[in-house]
Amino acid sequence: MSVDELEKEQAPKHVNLGLVGWLRWGWRTLTSMKTALILLFLLALAAVPGSLVPQRGVDPDKVARLYQQSPTLAEWYDRFQLFEVFTSVWFAAIYLLLFTSLIGCVVPRAATYARELRRRPPDAPRRLSRLPHSTSFEADLDVEEAARRLRGLRFRVVTGDGWVSAEKGYLRETGNLLFHVALLGILLAVGFGSLFGYRGNVLVVEGDGFANTVAAYDRFIPGSQVSAESLQPFSFQLTDFKASYQVTGDKKGQALDYTAHLKVNDTPGSPTRDYALKVNDPLEIDGTQTYLIGNGYAPVFKVTDGKGQVAFEGPVPCLIESKATMISECAVKAPDAQPSQLGFLLRFLPTSVPLTNGAYTSAFPGDLQPEVQLFGGYAGDLGMRSGTPQSVYEIVPPELKNKIVPVVRGTEASKPLAVGQSVELPNGAGKLEYTGVKHWITIQTAYDPGRVPALIAAGAAILGIALSLQIRRRRVFVRTGKGVVEVGGLTRTEGSAAGFAEEFADIVKLLSAGEKDVR
Repeated sequence: MSVDELEKEQAPKHVNLGLVGWLRWGWRTLTSMKTALILLFLLALAAVPGSLVPQRGVDPDKVARLYQQSPTLAEWYDRFQLFEVFTSVWFAAIYLLLFTSLIGCVVPRAATYARELRRRPPDAPRRLSRLPHSTSFEADLDVEEAARRLRGLRFRVVTGDGWVSAEKGYLRETGNLLFHVALLGILLAVGFGSLFGYRGNVLVVEGDGFANTVAAYDRFIPGSQVSAESLQPFSFQLTDFKASYQVTGDKKGQALDYTAHLKVNDTPGSPTRDYALKVNDPLEIDGTQTYLIGNGYAPVFKVTDGKGQVAFEGPVPCLIESKATMISECAVKAPDAQPSQLGFLLRFLPTSVPLTNGAYTSAFPGDLQPEVQLFGGYAGDLGMRSGTPQSVYEIVPPELKNKIVPVVRGTEASKPLAVGQSVELPNGAGKLEYTGVKHWITIQTAYDPGRVPALIAAGAAILGIALSLQIRRRRVFVRTGKGVVEVGGLTRTEGSAAGFAEEFADIVKLLSAGEKDVR
């Protein structure tokens, strides 16, 4: 055979796997432990944006503020579903791949573990001196007595002609299997909660109420198996909201406590009960939890139009501009004003103080001296009768800017209005009166039937990983005869030989002890 023919013969041959072959290769790759670990890492990594980027389902106010401050960035975030990370397509893809991978890992592992439990320890080797741990001593110890003493140490024992084989540490694999099953349980619980659970957000002003119905929510995210009849029929009224702040020292203005006082009806017609809703202390009714997630100010305004009629009167929730001082921005709209609709842009200052440059700011987040600055008054078509939804924090959408006329312009140096003061619009267009201050809160209700199963599964996962890390698989062999006892041992867990040396010495000491000493 020539050199060329020999090289051609030894060259690797191309193997055509075919469709079935590629599917088998893909399944083996997906269900390997390495792939499962990679997917678990990707799932943790994918959850990071959910902590860094405000989520619509948790803090819609921050999302609205981001759209105001950085509209281009907010649009890109929305394009990649970063405002809804945990319901995004790419997060669900990782979740489902991990779920499939874990099933492919757990099922074969469970079958292997079942076979391992039925398997008896191997026969004792003939030459125990070759094992990592071995010793011998003179004693009159028979096989049955050696087996009895090892059973007392909870070893699984088998005996033969002049030898004893013992094994211990099966719980290590139990813990490993429990950990993977628990991970699968967590994914199942999360999926079950996504199907049959729901969550929603709503803003409530002092004095207003809330009923747990789909129409009452500002934002409602139901599971695919949730209907309007699935919601628990509770309701409450926000009677008062109190916020306390640090008033002295370096941390002046830091929030100390938030409390929303509610009048709650667990079911229609049930007795009303008082409840103090606090951060991380939710109201729970029939498995539905109501959380306090945000608060702000809602100054009360009265708008009189050019014909002397009251076109609007009530509180207006303001969007927080500065969390440290609670400076907020408000938009007041009067779509029923005559002869033209009126709109106002205002800035709310909880504790208004003048600056040396003539501007005004807030020195404290509490409402010690609440005032509002009028930044702009507008007349014209606000687009509120077009049927197109609008943000409550802006006067008109950008496409309607040319249909309104500024009638009042203000700056940060404009003298703010105190409670009870008003401003007249030029040419008899109307009047804006600032009449008081209320608070608003944002709440999130969440019903998650998978919450408790997920907690149980997480506890099982911690137990499983603890068993897997703390317990080691080890074997002990004993040979007896002619007044000499040989003992050998080894571990089946990598890296645990040093810890086994002390245990092996204790086993040898027990086996070499006399009958009287053992008892």
